[in-house]
Amino acid sequence: MPPLSIPRPGDGEYAPFYAGYIAKLPGDDALAPLAAQERETAELLGGLSAEAAAFRYAPGKWSVKQVAAHLADAERVFAYRALRIARGDETPLPGFDEKAYADAAGADARPLAELAAELRAVRAATLALFRGLDPAALARRGTANGVPVTVRAAAWIIAGHERHHLEILRTRYLQ
Repeated sequence: MPPLSIPRPGDGEYAPFYAGYIAKLPGDDALAPLAAQERETAELLGGLSAEAAAFRYAPGKWSVKQVAAHLADAERVFAYRALRIARGDETPLPGFDEKAYADAAGADARPLAELAAELRAVRAATLALFRGLDPAALARRGTANGVPVTVRAAAWIIAGHERHHLEILRTRYLQ
């Protein structure tokens, strides 16, 4: 039976690096922020001009478009990890270089509306994945980037990672 909620992960279910992301989320169910962000992020990005979408708050920092592409890429990676682990695949999963992905994505050459639509489609797929998992699948543990992680922790990491970047967009890009 699919979960009614995705409970907050405990210590040891994710790399310590992700604790800050998970701490940004209120409540005891990752499905709620995942669903809310689908709309929230689309609204935030949808209201930006082409000039705002190209903005970088400092030299060497990503543009808003690159942040949107990064969110989609990272979510795909985290959801793929969750899928593999949920299905009982015990293969250790590699890390990924987010900066190399951002450099290769070509986000600045794409319209922000297209990037926002892609991100929304990725989130819809992520929600479908997590909503279809039962409690046993959510509790499964695997290894990603050399560190143990549970499927439910992946859901919290995805939502916390997006919350982190939305806060940065609001405070450093859209003042």
